[in-house]
Amino acid sequence: MDGRRENPPWRGLIPIAVAAGVALFVGGGMDVVHRHQRAAEKEHEAAPAAESRNTEPRFVVGVAASGTALIVRDVRSGADVGLPVAAPQGRRFQRVAALKDGSYVVASYADRVVTFHRLTLQDNGRPKDLKDIPKATVSGVSTSWSDLAVSPDGDRIAYVTYQRARSRVDVVTAATGVHRVWTTKLPARVGSLSWSGTTLSFVWSPVVRSAGAKLVESKHQLRTLDTDGATGDLRLSKAVLTLPKGGTTAILSRDGKTVFAGIVENSQMSVQALSVAGAPTKVLWRQRVKDELTSLDTAHTGKALLATAGDLYTADVAVPGQDLADAAW
Repeated sequence: MDGRRENPPWRGLIPIAVAAGVALFVGGGMDVVHRHQRAAEKEHEAAPAAESRNTEPRFVVGVAASGTALIVRDVRSGADVGLPVAAPQGRRFQRVAALKDGSYVVASYADRVVTFHRLTLQDNGRPKDLKDIPKATVSGVSTSWSDLAVSPDGDRIAYVTYQRARSRVDVVTAATGVHRVWTTKLPARVGSLSWSGTTLSFVWSPVVRSAGAKLVESKHQLRTLDTDGATGDLRLSKAVLTLPKGGTTAILSRDGKTVFAGIVENSQMSVQALSVAGAPTKVLWRQRVKDELTSLDTAHTGKALLATAGDLYTADVAVPGQDLADAAW
């Protein structure tokens, strides 16, 4: 979720054929995306994803780095599926999250308002339709640090906006638009959102200014928030654990018993299972990476993990992802 970005929403169902057609003419932006895709695919030719033993979801949905489109990518081949889906006019896609039924919730942003849309795919992975979630909106500034998490059934949407380095967490009930809000006056990044029942977990990373006046995250602590409890200050959340050295990203399992963390040291990423109860750490898998780890997400099946470190990594394969701002599996 690093380095990724700062009119009216679509009304009802937008035909994918029309949206895809528009995507082909977005100021040449998609030409740039496609060039990045071809370069990434060549980079991974030495280890084709088709050789993977992976039996998890076949497709990932990514947000183009420009924010102008959604891209469906085949995990096994690394190739794109169908045409890109254009963002609503005057808006930019920001984040995407997978639901347990295999559909996706996508956030778009313009004019200090975040709106949400639901994308469904055909069985072959081609985009089927994109619908507004009309009652779900969040007011605030969406930045490169903003994050999205949706409960597996799609009922609750959590989104983080910022006022400078101060965060605000909104939890919106999709069907009614009812908001619950938590804020903080402390400068910190709130990322790695994930749901376990009505509990929202996040990684709390206080920031300080370095000698060059750049904001630097000083530590990384996993915390949980009872979204049915009192609202107000993020201090109402509870500390779970401080991430090990090299760990910046972690999510809570759906049953709330395990923390999945990504640890990167010397370009070697390990995805680890940390017990909330204090049991020994278990390394689930390792991958060699070229970039820093920016997100870790659970597949919509709830049985596997997708790590983003420039490209996208599962236990078995690396999928081209340098051209994407965010992705969900």
